[in-house]
Amino acid sequence: MPLHFKMFSHPVSLAAPQILRFRCLAYPMSATIPASEIKNAAQNVHRDRVAIRLAWLLGLLAVVGAAAGAALWPRAASSSRSYMTHTVRRAALTVSVTEQGTLESSNNTEIKCKVRGFSTVTYVVPTGTVVEAGQVLVRLDTKIIEEQHSLTKTNTFIAQATLAQTEANVETAKIAIDAYEQGRFRSQMQSLEKELAANRRNLRTARKMYERSKSLFRQGYVTELEVEGNAFTVTQAELELKVKETEIKVLQEFTRQMQLETLRGNKTASESKLAADEAGLAMEIKRRDRAAQELEDCIIRAEKSGLVIYPSAASWKSTPDITEGATVRKDQVLLLMPDLTRMQVKLGIHESVIDRVRPGLKARVTLPDRTLEATVSQVASVTRPAGWWTGNVVKYDTIIELPSDEGLKPGMSAEVEVILAVYPEVLLIPVAAVVETEDGSFCWVAGDGASRDQEPQKRLIELGDSNDVFIEVVAGIKEGDEVVLNPTALLKQAEDDALTTLNQAPAHNLDAQAEEVVQP
Repeated sequence: MPLHFKMFSHPVSLAAPQILRFRCLAYPMSATIPASEIKNAAQNVHRDRVAIRLAWLLGLLAVVGAAAGAALWPRAASSSRSYMTHTVRRAALTVSVTEQGTLESSNNTEIKCKVRGFSTVTYVVPTGTVVEAGQVLVRLDTKIIEEQHSLTKTNTFIAQATLAQTEANVETAKIAIDAYEQGRFRSQMQSLEKELAANRRNLRTARKMYERSKSLFRQGYVTELEVEGNAFTVTQAELELKVKETEIKVLQEFTRQMQLETLRGNKTASESKLAADEAGLAMEIKRRDRAAQELEDCIIRAEKSGLVIYPSAASWKSTPDITEGATVRKDQVLLLMPDLTRMQVKLGIHESVIDRVRPGLKARVTLPDRTLEATVSQVASVTRPAGWWTGNVVKYDTIIELPSDEGLKPGMSAEVEVILAVYPEVLLIPVAAVVETEDGSFCWVAGDGASRDQEPQKRLIELGDSNDVFIEVVAGIKEGDEVVLNPTALLKQAEDDALTTLNQAPAHNLDAQAEEVVQP
């Protein structure tokens, strides 16, 4: 069936919000609208008109009330504005710096690893254990050292055998020199001398025969050939005599010297090898004894009775350096036995105040169960390494020496207040009352009473030393003045001065950096 729509609308005044309400009634085109529906629609339109007029009236009243309140607010605020103030007085000012630290002993007996290279820890006594003298503190893995000890013993036996052989060679070389000089050389010399004597006899005989043959030749008993033969025999005997004389000379002047030098060289070489073998044996014995000692050093015992603690690990480490399964090296400090009668606190002082900290300053150390009066004993001249584990904060190690007191143990947390200066009677003003600007330091002084009709007066003041709460005032105000606390939150002028200082600070920093770059 086709439908037709009938729309009812209600126009509103232009002064009110443009609100239109539409009601759609769906009926067939040929149907007649019931009278009851027309009546209901008329009532709804009337109700909407009343609601719109009421909303417009309430909005107008709200606007008028807001305008009236804005007109009357300054006078009301000025008449009822109140400030928190502080009365300036003279009092003692203590300037200090407070840092956190832990207790440690200034006299620690260090227990170090004596095994060369790297070793694995198989057992370690728990930290904080009170031990007796001779008690086992640390055990190291001995497998590698046992193999080294066995090898060094074998090498020692080999070196001993080699040394014995070399010693025998040295004695043989010594005997060979005497044997040659007293034996073989003399024997050779005697043999040559005998042969030389025989050659001389032969020469004499040959000469006699030659002279006789010449005499007989003249008498005609022998021929000329026989004379020539006897002459050849003489010549041959002379040659043989010269050969023997040459052999004796060579033996005495050259062969003997050569043999002696050779034998002496063999003796020197044997003695040098003996020295090398002795050094090698000594080295092997030292290695063997060192391996045996390291095998004993794998079990570390307490030299005395007392408390045993682990060394402090580096700041970036989450676990101690000594634990079961850890790898340790030679001369690494494994454990500490602190002297509990000489305790101290090591803390870091920020670089901004380190120039004021010096040995001899008094300090107040607050422990969980007591408070002690202490003294600054040492101040580091070089900063400790800074990194992500310290938040890139630069601090200097400072040692606070504690008095002897029972119950102090290493590792206890302590809050240390180092007294930098004490001023007995100075004019003090709260830190919260001061605004620092490029033009100087200012405070705002109020009149009498907590509620005032006038704005507080701005004063330029000259400041001295300060702590976290109060600042010494050198000039600008007097005792009894009432200064406004937190002026930047209550006073428009103080807020403007503070914002101006903050806005100028970056430019000032940039200028300072530029000057540092330009300067050589």
